[in-house]
Amino acid sequence: MKLIIVDDDALIRKSLSITLSKEADITVAGMASNGDEAISLCEEVNPDIILMDIRMPVMDGIAAVRTIKKRYPHIKIMMLTTFDDKPNIQQALSAGADGYLIKMDKIADIAGRLRTMMGGSGVLDMDVMKKLTQQENPALETLTPREKDIARLVAQGMTNKEIAAQLFLGEGTVRNNIVVIMEKMGVSNRTQLGLEYFG
Repeated sequence: MKLIIVDDDALIRKSLSITLSKEADITVAGMASNGDEAISLCEEVNPDIILMDIRMPVMDGIAAVRTIKKRYPHIKIMMLTTFDDKPNIQQALSAGADGYLIKMDKIADIAGRLRTMMGGSGVLDMDVMKKLTQQENPALETLTPREKDIARLVAQGMTNKEIAAQLFLGEGTVRNNIVVIMEKMGVSNRTQLGLEYFG
């Protein structure tokens, strides 16, 4: 997968690049120090995935996510930031981010999270999910106990196959349940479902 790293801290960019470049399936295709540079890089290298900070000069990460997702909806974007407050999390996910990680995570673990996201699953850090649980969504009351179990596992970034194995269900059953859950929750993708489930 082609990766762009966007962070205004040069040391963080270099550290991430060195570590992630060691992964056989990851190519660091470019680095940027702000959202404006990230948008230009997208035009140049057409990445598969972006690691994006939030607070940066010129253009912040949330504004960049909104622009990139509008122009290049196929590009996956993982927020990687020190900000774990609920407003930033919600703004980033609402802008279109596919995942949200806190910088305290081990860099070695980030590669696995990126692979999960490339597989089509939303990825939320456990601390991020805890922040989002602070206010329960009343729409959850419309879900059956099984639908709640499936929604929780989707929000944790599990694939349909993994959910099926954990709940002893067929993949088709899981897929059908997710369609119903999304309709009840009024969302259109798995990342939004995670936000609504834990929001």
